Amino acid sequence: MRTSNDSVTSATVSAFTIPTETPEADGTADWDSTTVVTVELTAGDATGLGFSYTNEAAAKLAQQLIEKIVLGRDPFDIPAVHYGMDRLSRNWGRPGLVSTAIAAVDIALWDLKAKMLGQPLLSLLGKCRDSITAYGSGGFTSYTERQLIDQLTGWAREGFSAVKMKIGRDAEADIGRVAEVRRALGEETEIYVDANGAYDRKQSLFTSEPFSEFGVTWFEEPVSSDDRVGLRLLVEHGPPSVRIAAGEYIYVLDDARLLVEAQAVDVLQVDVTRCGGITNFLKISDLAEIYHLPLSAHTSPSIHATLCCSASPALNVEYFYDHQRIEAMLFDGAVRARNGVLHPDPSRPGLGLEIKRDDGRRFQVFEASPSVT
Repeated sequence: MRTSNDSVTSATVSAFTIPTETPEADGTADWDSTTVVTVELTAGDATGLGFSYTNEAAAKLAQQLIEKIVLGRDPFDIPAVHYGMDRLSRNWGRPGLVSTAIAAVDIALWDLKAKMLGQPLLSLLGKCRDSITAYGSGGFTSYTERQLIDQLTGWAREGFSAVKMKIGRDAEADIGRVAEVRRALGEETEIYVDANGAYDRKQSLFTSEPFSEFGVTWFEEPVSSDDRVGLRLLVEHGPPSVRIAAGEYIYVLDDARLLVEAQAVDVLQVDVTRCGGITNFLKISDLAEIYHLPLSAHTSPSIHATLCCSASPALNVEYFYDHQRIEAMLFDGAVRARNGVLHPDPSRPGLGLEIKRDDGRRFQVFEASPSVT
């Protein structure tokens, strides 16, 4: 419980690199592991936890942010601390890795605040709903057709009303892959496709028509999210039944503003572990509501379940195969989907998460423990 003189006295910053079960790929990248940077901040007898999916280098950045800005501060002064981190990192290259480091620290501050008050973070933020719809996401381009179909139909059997597959390596072949998925799923489950910016504008228009015929209702990053003109082209000229989604690479608030002002999306995505944390997630949610856009949370279901139960324009949360697996491995209290729906646990304070330190040790690649001296 909070007392008048509680301040952040110590922290632990860690990084864990966890191999994927098999090599994975999407339209523009290949990978065989995922790195999670965690931040634990302690004030009084409470410890808050935040994390970000990023590169190990972000752990060192988070350590410096904590040492220079966070230690000794009142953990309730989150706006001031966030502003201080922004200013300190101005010349570091604020978008990108720095944003993910800020995110991990900011999430930990919000979690700490809720724990010091002895309440779930959802209660602190204010509840809009008790649960949020999730969609199963994976379907990597590195999968065989059998692997692809087995994964997506498995999610449908588990109760997910929508599933997402990766495309983008071969536009012609992608049409056939989507057709096979539709045949395997039947008619009830929605199909989302994600090109990760791999297509050009003409390819995107070309494929969107047959995709719509196979019941695709969501086309994510058909072109690069930096190509706002191209995204708007798809919004205006693609099939009306196919929504254009982008925003997972929002690192600073202006990234969100520019997408919205360009009328470049039907669904605005956001990732709390990239956009600068909960502080900026809430601002981007407000922006979506002001512009009458649905908001979709990109991956990190154990954080986004809480945030999207508070955010009025929230549509769904991506239940990404790698992240739901990693969160179950690393965190006690990780949120798991039930019948395609995420339910934050109202009995646990904060985000309801604690690091499984012993389980994570074999994956750990960095640790630092700054403290007030």
